[in-house]
Amino acid sequence: MEHKYPFIPYVADRYDEAEMIRRGRAFYEHVDRRRSVRFFSGEPVPRECVELAVLAANTAPSGAHQQPWKFVLIGDQATKRRIRQAAEVEERRNYEGGRLTPEWREALAPLETTSDKGYLEVVPWIVVCFAEKYGVRPDGSRVKHYYVNESVGIACGLFVTALHTMGLSTLTHTPNPMAFLSEICARPGNERPYILFPIGYAAPDAEVPDLTRKPLREALLHFSCTS
Repeated sequence: MEHKYPFIPYVADRYDEAEMIRRGRAFYEHVDRRRSVRFFSGEPVPRECVELAVLAANTAPSGAHQQPWKFVLIGDQATKRRIRQAAEVEERRNYEGGRLTPEWREALAPLETTSDKGYLEVVPWIVVCFAEKYGVRPDGSRVKHYYVNESVGIACGLFVTALHTMGLSTLTHTPNPMAFLSEICARPGNERPYILFPIGYAAPDAEVPDLTRKPLREALLHFSCTS
């Protein structure tokens, strides 16, 4: 068919049923080993690993292919310390200042999280993902972006999966409010902080909560249309 804009051929990979299931099961077993980590080693991590994870995130689908995300990479100790200090100010208001509701505290209890975010100074890298609320043309005019939250969320999911695939650990940290990240990272007004990722190797003595994931029977619902 004829197109007004450039198109190129696409040939998707195809496998027989047994291979599809084998690959799907292997991928599930791989990602099922992923856990959010709060105990990190300070061992250096190659910058290229983070770059590859961002490239993987860039493959995410997005509304109108506007790719409304920016990933800011931070490796210097002084900036990591600033981020930790600012994050802990907000977290103390949450945990010690009464900003968390009783229901929220109850939900967080099994994780045993606190306002201490010392791991932000331990990890070799911090990456902050910013969501572009709208684009900006060279002349300063705005470009409307579509499905920003959905698009950036998918990209961050791929980012986390790529890190896990390389043997790295991370945590989706969302201190609230996060405006301090815009200031520290010197980001423009059309961007808002979305998720902060500490990135590194899990500490040799790292522990994670003994949690179970939702079973398939609860996650997947079979709908039958009856007339």
